[in-house]
Amino acid sequence: MILLAIDCAASLCAASVHDVDAGRELGRSVRDLGKGHAEHLMAVIEEALTQAGKTYADLGRVAVTTGPGSFTGVRVGVSAARGFSLALKIPAVGVTTLEALAYEARHALGPMKVLAALDAGREELHAALYDADGKALREPAVLSLAEAVEIASSTPLALAGTAALLIANAVGVDKALQLGPISATADIGTYARLAAGKPGDGERPKPIYLRAPDAKPQAGFVLPREQK
Repeated sequence: MILLAIDCAASLCAASVHDVDAGRELGRSVRDLGKGHAEHLMAVIEEALTQAGKTYADLGRVAVTTGPGSFTGVRVGVSAARGFSLALKIPAVGVTTLEALAYEARHALGPMKVLAALDAGREELHAALYDADGKALREPAVLSLAEAVEIASSTPLALAGTAALLIANAVGVDKALQLGPISATADIGTYARLAAGKPGDGERPKPIYLRAPDAKPQAGFVLPREQK
């Protein structure tokens, strides 16, 4: 089976074409954009498919990063994946940024618990805790630094994500905390490998928004509803 994985959850706009049966990547394209994923995603996917020598007709599954991450980027990626799923009549699978970062930490450091956490600003962290096999012990949620420190202090584990150093420094040097990747997203190949191991008959992927968008309608411009 040929799988297409796409990631727009952070600054990267990335695509990977993965041969699930052979367990290897056939092609990839990665652009560090910051923003503007919607304008570049289709070109990035075309580049990955061309490198792999495949077309959309060859795809048997599409995978996408569901966040947490950039509100707009996550929405762009998930919308594209769901569109491909409908148009090509293939399953779409979601993978969170946190589970992917935890996977990379275990791959680099060995089997262990991993607290994956992203610095979301406003003194908030978007975090999840995984066991040595990758099972979620705590699903993605908004945590304060104090709550993350309490988790990291209570059990031996590794830290991953952009908030890893922040948590480690707050815990202190007396705790032996190992560090995995400290980036905002994982390598696109990681998302492909994780998606290859997921069932393809679940519900379509949905964005993980742990915080409401910053842009909100101004109450002063909302017309009162007519009373009947």
